[in-house]
Amino acid sequence: MRAITLTSVVLLVVTGCSGPTVVDTGEWATFPTSATPAAPALPPIDSAHLANAAGFVAYENDLAAYYFATPSGRWQCAILPRDKAGCQAIGGGALSIADAPDTVTDAEGQDVAPNAIVIEPMGDAHFAALDDPGFAPPEPANELPFNRTLIAARFRCNIQEDTGIACLSEESGKGFTFSSDAFVPQYSEVPLDTP
Repeated sequence: MRAITLTSVVLLVVTGCSGPTVVDTGEWATFPTSATPAAPALPPIDSAHLANAAGFVAYENDLAAYYFATPSGRWQCAILPRDKAGCQAIGGGALSIADAPDTVTDAEGQDVAPNAIVIEPMGDAHFAALDDPGFAPPEPANELPFNRTLIAARFRCNIQEDTGIACLSEESGKGFTFSSDAFVPQYSEVPLDTP
């Protein structure tokens, strides 16, 4: 009986190990996943620098948007939820920024002078030619004070005396900073130690 049991165990072990050979091709290591990418790290902000978004909201066709004017009175800016944020020269004239291109391609494919700087939820900041009304509000916009950041609809914008106007897409982490002297495709947050 003992010999039969020992033979049975040996047969089970041999049969269990004689299956097909497993080959690791590594394909699962590179198989795409549906996991969403990690959110970008956003610059920290002091709550003392936050502007009350309710003071900048305007409604047109029951859609909310956030509009602000610069202290200099030269720029009109807006956050258009789920669409874009940016600024254009008041009156829609040509941009007076040192690094601005002479022309951009408009919606019809024509080369025209840019009248705005734009950041969309995804992608890089760019110069654009916006059709009316562009970033113009339905009624005069409130002025965003220096060193205050307006955050709304996953965008943020601020104005600083030293660096100029800056806007950021919180979805992509990309943005811009510009003044009449320069355009930089990078967002500048109000420094935490700013009064």
